[in-house]
Amino acid sequence: MAWLLLIVAGLLEVVWAFSMKASDGFTRLMPTAVTFVAMIASFGLLASSMRTLPLGTAYTVWTGIGAIGAFAVGVIALGEPLGLLRLTAAVLIVTGLVMMKLG
Repeated sequence: MAWLLLIVAGLLEVVWAFSMKASDGFTRLMPTAVTFVAMIASFGLLASSMRTLPLGTAYTVWTGIGAIGAFAVGVIALGEPLGLLRLTAAVLIVTGLVMMKLG
């Protein structure tokens, strides 16, 4: 159950990062509200998962899901560039997450 909470927390991190971008510096009400609701929910689920999971594992996986998710949303939804170096960095992050889970 802790892993499921952690994965949802990581996905919510992607939501709040995207909605923060859409908020245009917190000048648009709805994206700003989504940002703060998703942020609070993400932190809450991360904290719940840390009841069982080690700090280093939970935090690393949470930030990794957020980083890779935000990268993917940026490329797919916002048209950000997808170069070989950026793709290699993303693969290395995913590899690190898998290693953290296995360790």
